[in-house]
Amino acid sequence: MTQTKKKSFDVGNWLIPMIAVLIAMTIAGIMMKIQGADPFSAYKTLFTTSFGSVKGFSATLGKATPLVISGLAVTIGLRAGLFNIGAQGQLISGALGTAWAGYTFTGLPAIIHLPIAILFGVFFGAFVGSIAGALKAYRGVHEVITTIMLNSIIMGLSDYLVVYHFREPGQLLTRTSEIQKSARLPILFGLPFGFFIAIALAILAWWVMANTTSGFRFETVGRNKFAAWYAGISVKRTLVTAMMISGGIAGLGGAIETLGVTYRFEPAFNAGLGFDGITIALLGRAHPLGIIPGAILIGGMRAGASNMQFVAGVATELVDLLMALILFFVTAPLVTRFFKNSGSKAVTGGWGN
Repeated sequence: MTQTKKKSFDVGNWLIPMIAVLIAMTIAGIMMKIQGADPFSAYKTLFTTSFGSVKGFSATLGKATPLVISGLAVTIGLRAGLFNIGAQGQLISGALGTAWAGYTFTGLPAIIHLPIAILFGVFFGAFVGSIAGALKAYRGVHEVITTIMLNSIIMGLSDYLVVYHFREPGQLLTRTSEIQKSARLPILFGLPFGFFIAIALAILAWWVMANTTSGFRFETVGRNKFAAWYAGISVKRTLVTAMMISGGIAGLGGAIETLGVTYRFEPAFNAGLGFDGITIALLGRAHPLGIIPGAILIGGMRAGASNMQFVAGVATELVDLLMALILFFVTAPLVTRFFKNSGSKAVTGGWGN
């Protein structure tokens, strides 16, 4: 028991994402220098804007909220041995379902309307996730293939529904009507309430994975599905459940973004949030609590990107480049092997250990 706990908090294991961030920032800094910009000024502006004031930190946490949830969605799948790259489609389906419930149901008090709108988002996200899970469990179709296909299907279907069925009356833009005020998430202590939901959900997921039989089943199937089958665990049921929960969490991310930020569904507004969850999950070593600092870091980069462009003359696309570089180096086999002697495990095995 002591040995397992020690491995869970292995310094070498968490050193890889830290080094990945530093390498990515160094390479991006070199590119800034080549373009004639001052990388030190750019990074100072970036982090001062995002973390140097209460207003800036509040904006950072707002940007981090959907990242925590989408990262957690990917993490749940990884813990069960599934690579759910369909969080984007699941998030969009949840956002659209929540928006519909938010503006369709009228005359309801907030204590009833808000939970109903959230449940719509969770349901549709879980439904999309369960499709990939069922195909994996009962037909052996790889989840990467099905989630990629489902992303395209959901994006196309959501565009169609908003254009031809859910469009705001008299509006030329592709968007739904605004949700009712009774369905909007409140602001608590100057922070978006969705952030507190995201943190509570991450803590709950960590506790479930560490202390319940359901978490044990996920971990066992994720490590070795054949051993899990010999131990009497229903591998198929576990795979479907894991993808359903993963999709439901991603759908919750779309619901919170709709109820607390956009107050309507706009297809382009949610672009990339689900895919960012992959970076967050890998940066956090697929640990439910490890994704929180990773999401805050990336959220801070998102929040300070525009000011960095204004002050240092660096394009906002640099943040996308940073995230791509971080994702590359945190998963690169060469980096993993280099730090293997420090006691860490390969990124592709033993998620979260």
